[in-house]
Amino acid sequence: MATDLGELLVPYMPTIRVPRTGDRVFKSECAFSYDSPESEGGLYVCLNTFLGFGREHVERHYRKTGQSVYMHLKRHVKQKATGAAGGAIPRRRNGKVFLDLELNRDFNGDDYEYEDEAKLVIFPDHFEIPLPNIEELPALVTIACDAILNAQSPYKKQESDSWEEEIQVSKHARSLRQQENGVRIPPSGWKCAKCEMRENLWLNLTDGSVLCGKWFFDGSGGNGHALEHYKETNFPLAVKLNTITPDGADVYSFDEEEAVVDPHISEHLLHFGIDMLQMQRTENGHHTDNHVQLRVSDWEVIQEAGLKLKPVYGSGYTGIKNLGNSCYLSTTMQVLFSIPEFQRAYVGNLQRIFDYSPLDPSQDFNTQIAKLGHGLLSGQYSKPPMKSELIEQVMKEEYKQLQRGISLKMFKALVSKGHPEFSSNRQQDAHEFFLHLINLVERNNSGSENPSDVFRFIVEERVQCCQTQKVRYTQRVDYLMQLPTPLEAASNREELITYESKRMEAEENMRPPPEPVRARIPFTACLQAFTEPENVPDFWSSALQAKSAGVKTSRFTSFPEYMVVQIKKFTFGVDWVPKKLDISVDVPDFLDLNRLRATGLQAGEEELPDLTPPIVIPEDTRGISTNNSLESPEIDESSVMQLAEMGFPLEACRKAVYYTGNMGPEMAFNWIIAHMEEPDFAEPLAIPAYMEPDLLSPSLPTTSALDNQPPEESISILTSMGFPRHHTIKALRATNNNLERALDWIFTHPDCEEESEAMSDTADTEPNDNIFSNANAHSESSLSPDQDLSSPRVRDGPGRYELFAFISHMGTSTMSGHYVCHIKKEGRWLIYNDHKVCLSERPPKDLGYMYFYRRLSSC
Repeated sequence: MATDLGELLVPYMPTIRVPRTGDRVFKSECAFSYDSPESEGGLYVCLNTFLGFGREHVERHYRKTGQSVYMHLKRHVKQKATGAAGGAIPRRRNGKVFLDLELNRDFNGDDYEYEDEAKLVIFPDHFEIPLPNIEELPALVTIACDAILNAQSPYKKQESDSWEEEIQVSKHARSLRQQENGVRIPPSGWKCAKCEMRENLWLNLTDGSVLCGKWFFDGSGGNGHALEHYKETNFPLAVKLNTITPDGADVYSFDEEEAVVDPHISEHLLHFGIDMLQMQRTENGHHTDNHVQLRVSDWEVIQEAGLKLKPVYGSGYTGIKNLGNSCYLSTTMQVLFSIPEFQRAYVGNLQRIFDYSPLDPSQDFNTQIAKLGHGLLSGQYSKPPMKSELIEQVMKEEYKQLQRGISLKMFKALVSKGHPEFSSNRQQDAHEFFLHLINLVERNNSGSENPSDVFRFIVEERVQCCQTQKVRYTQRVDYLMQLPTPLEAASNREELITYESKRMEAEENMRPPPEPVRARIPFTACLQAFTEPENVPDFWSSALQAKSAGVKTSRFTSFPEYMVVQIKKFTFGVDWVPKKLDISVDVPDFLDLNRLRATGLQAGEEELPDLTPPIVIPEDTRGISTNNSLESPEIDESSVMQLAEMGFPLEACRKAVYYTGNMGPEMAFNWIIAHMEEPDFAEPLAIPAYMEPDLLSPSLPTTSALDNQPPEESISILTSMGFPRHHTIKALRATNNNLERALDWIFTHPDCEEESEAMSDTADTEPNDNIFSNANAHSESSLSPDQDLSSPRVRDGPGRYELFAFISHMGTSTMSGHYVCHIKKEGRWLIYNDHKVCLSERPPKDLGYMYFYRRLSSC
């Protein structure tokens, strides 16, 4: 028999490989579906590419590649027998559990047992060879099979990048002695005992001192009093206030000089009156801020907690598992695949996309988004529980949501690849991810219908010189409407003033804060704020050929089929950390924007001359040495040394301080984190050689990349967030150096494809009228309004809409909290909360973040 098997495999031996370091083995998920070893047909892993395929798709891979040998993996899941007392009968571990798999079901390990089965299958005859079969198989095949069975998940490395998994238990945690000094920590009003700073505060777990940290602990500001206290007392452990939850807290060891785990943190905090285990948490396990009572209400209302929501199953009602801070992605994809154009583009073309997918479909955007859409709409992964399972749950009095849902690990790994934020395990902004995904759709669209066109519209921007009254009209493409939230227009303004007074008084007297009050802002006030003229900072009037006061207004040249409205609940604090405004907006079910239609140049209006701003050369760069190189810039060497002491290359530290405009070590540290993967990271600093205008060669054009050069500190702030330098310069120029607007511009204007930075800069300095971003071509072009409206990508129509979906955020910042979405289907509202899909009883429309409207057909 051994000879027979050996001879049988001889023709295929050149195609069988042993996984090497760097090879990804997909043994838990099909590349074309969400089938796994737990699925009825199991999973087939190619012994050459190590890609996994469900029974429905393995034939396609065989036909395309000619690869014939696959390992078939099947996991059988069954419930353990119960004894007379009702509990599971203790059993020793089943010897047939040998697959290193992540379970696709939320099974209780004490109630279920698993039996794994593996065999080789040779196509096209489906000849099966049971495994293990060491004596009868060639050595190469045996080694390859063992390597596949023992391979880790291809996502393990990405998941371990989160610093939480690298933290070690502190050596001081078990033996920590706490002083009996009667210190009790109040729930709010904290401030540093030495400098009265109210942010980045650390509670020393030995004596209860509350002191400020230093910037290099966690990227926050501080005066280092917590560290000074350690040097004076040798009290080693401190916990950061504002991070305490029922699940743990951020602990730092001064002695070990790193973040650590304190297994006894609940006992250590209880010593100072902080009962972390009694803090409220939501049913999802997502925590609330321990000193902000309001967040508890947010979580309960938005998730409709306390209501017996009826689960739904079937096509379009499939949940998505939370991978750990992935709800921003899940909610966005749920809404997009409730739109017919996205369904047609991907699910409607499923077979064509799959048939023409590349050899590695796990790295193809169209394949993976089509797979996702099919997973959500097929109903295969959203089936109601069996009747016997329901009866058993009632007997156990533990009714649970049994929907399995789908896991988007492969999709998330692909769409976040190379992105500094989305590739991390941190929570992200759903608005930013929506624009990121639209960008990917644009880049990868190859069909006749581009589904992102349903969001695409043209904005007319009118800029007027206040001194000469002359105007300039330009156009740009956008994909969503951002509405400001004027707090001064709140309908409960007096109540807010009273609350703020009481809150400040309680904080000063170290008392618990009063019951929070949420600002109620009329939607009409948000719309009015959107239409009002906006001051243009540093406006250069071509009529005066000098800086002047200018105002800008925005109107719609076209209205899209689907209007996305973002309520601007997040703002930047003085430390450039996104913070959330606590507001309620009475968003309407029906929206009429027709009065915001653009009108173009009006009779009697005079256009600003089409002139280029003069070349402006910074005063400190005018000196030119005899060798035509720029004099050495001033660099804060103290900041450079602080960074170098942390182990970064000296030249990289110098560049970080230079490119962040000597704004301090914290900003430079952010720049280093964002650029440390670049190939020239540790190369010496190369200063651009600026030359006087009269030294320019006569053959060079008079326009220069220095025209309208944004402030270097503004460029540095954006590049420290991970955006390319030339892209940030374009964004700042397009928004008159307004940082917040520039950040929005970056996400609404896809980055250009490979083109010279000089060409981009030159094009941007020319103030062409009617310029808008063509996201599909990744370039900018000058078009007339008539050409814009006749473009096949502009689906103009009446501006009357009906609300059909909204995404809500819970938490104090885009970097934390949780997202859920509500979608209206077949005349009823549903809530999509990770893997749970239920009928909504009270959709909280006033607390949403992003609202999705569809055009009314009968206008």
